[in-house]
Amino acid sequence: MSLLELKDVRKTFGAIEALRGVAFSVEEGSVVGLVGDNGAGKSTLMKTITGVYRPDGGDILFDGLSLVDKDPGAIRQAGIEMIYQDLALARMRDVAANIFLGRELTRTVLGVRLIDSKRMRAEAEAMIARLGARIPSVAQMTGQLSGGQQQSVAIARALTFNPRLVIMDEPTAALAVREVEHVLDLIQTLKTRGIGVILISHRLTDVFSVCDRIVVLRQGAVIADDATRDTSMNAVVAHIVGATDAPRQGAHP
Repeated sequence: MSLLELKDVRKTFGAIEALRGVAFSVEEGSVVGLVGDNGAGKSTLMKTITGVYRPDGGDILFDGLSLVDKDPGAIRQAGIEMIYQDLALARMRDVAANIFLGRELTRTVLGVRLIDSKRMRAEAEAMIARLGARIPSVAQMTGQLSGGQQQSVAIARALTFNPRLVIMDEPTAALAVREVEHVLDLIQTLKTRGIGVILISHRLTDVFSVCDRIVVLRQGAVIADDATRDTSMNAVVAHIVGATDAPRQGAHP
């Protein structure tokens, strides 16, 4: 059974059909690249999966259970994390504080609950170590880190929720070459831990490097859904610009 399965997902905004029967699936421990030009429907689809929007038709199944009536908090509790392109980090706070932002660890002293900074730093260090991320210190201000290191902090924060699926929106868009390689290594780490990943990216070299499958959206519909080994960069570009194919129906087998 697929971890995530989209079935004929539709979303309209007035007369605009933003999603037109989107269908594909994500398996445990697999990386699916989601590509398409600006306006293809990628952002709308991700907001629909994460509960920001409710679909107007179709179904979204996660581990066999429908998500269509669940709010973002319930979907996150179910095991879906999204890392947005802007990362949503508090850059004036340290790494440990960002990893536990909004769900700080506490201890009780004389009946008063206090933030347990020592424990947060210890657990943050353990998470960074498990991830293999190159962070000089969890006590360092996040805004002082490089773009790739900040991406690592965002991934570490997502992992503290013990997700089963992580959606990453353009994680390498503004990074230098060495940092891109590090983030791609982190994606491979998620895969080896059995976590499913949806990678949204305009950088096709990155997509071909780490993805098991590539799904192409065009004008709100799935135009292609192929194993990476069975397609090529030229073919994917042709799908993106509309040089091939009518929308496909149904999820990839």
